[in-house]
Amino acid sequence: MKLISYISDGALKAGAMVNDSEAVDVSAAGDVAKIMSDAGARQQAAQLAATGAKMAVAGLTLAAPLVPGKIIAIGRNYIEHAKETGSNIPSKPIVFAKMPNTLSNPNDTVAWYADSTQKMDYEAELAVVIGKKCYRVAEADALSYVGGYSCANDLSAREIQNGDDAKQWILGKGFDGSCPFGPTLVTSDEIPDPQVLDIKCYVNGQIMQNSNTKHMIFSVAHMVAHLSKTMTLNPGDIICSGTPDGVALGRNPAPWLKDGDEVVVEIEKIGQLKNYCRVL
Repeated sequence: MKLISYISDGALKAGAMVNDSEAVDVSAAGDVAKIMSDAGARQQAAQLAATGAKMAVAGLTLAAPLVPGKIIAIGRNYIEHAKETGSNIPSKPIVFAKMPNTLSNPNDTVAWYADSTQKMDYEAELAVVIGKKCYRVAEADALSYVGGYSCANDLSAREIQNGDDAKQWILGKGFDGSCPFGPTLVTSDEIPDPQVLDIKCYVNGQIMQNSNTKHMIFSVAHMVAHLSKTMTLNPGDIICSGTPDGVALGRNPAPWLKDGDEVVVEIEKIGQLKNYCRVL
């Protein structure tokens, strides 16, 4: 099932996509988090989707599919991305976090001050959404704890992330709104293998990243198992699984994001996440 969250009359509602442009209100079954993680709610949502009135998604005010308890991110998880940035290939996942203030909705404008950064970069990522409580699971079982998948953009201020010996990853990736997420969340039963998905990023219509999740160094199953060894993963937690090559940091000259830019993350079977940039 492909789910969305949208705002109507000041309330957050859940919708189920019935085709590429239309959805049905399935809020009676619960919010997206419940529908994703509860089989009974998902069955009820499917019944509502089959009989409910269709509405054009283009006319909706979309929100992030859910609000995560944790946003965990994996750095340098594609070989060609590591190469383009002159970095070593990691022997184990590089883990950092994006704080709650970074979450932003589809179609939001992400704003930052020019005196804070002039090197904001785009990073298309597959967002892995945990569907049930997960602690110390085996890699062979890890995908059964995933509830769904979505699109994310790990916007990164590179001169802060890499600008001194401290390597301030959390600060460089911690700007308000710097983790756009959504708009669709596809339940994991529709994506049995997350390692076969085309992933792309466009800036102002120009393709900048064009890869496939098969090129990940560490698979989704490996990441879930690795993280669960030291922390409990709860339903709704997000793992941003790393970005492929093609980022501004790896280009010469570097096309840093600028005021007015449109950034689109596109992932096969999931859809497109669109956001805009505003430099203050």
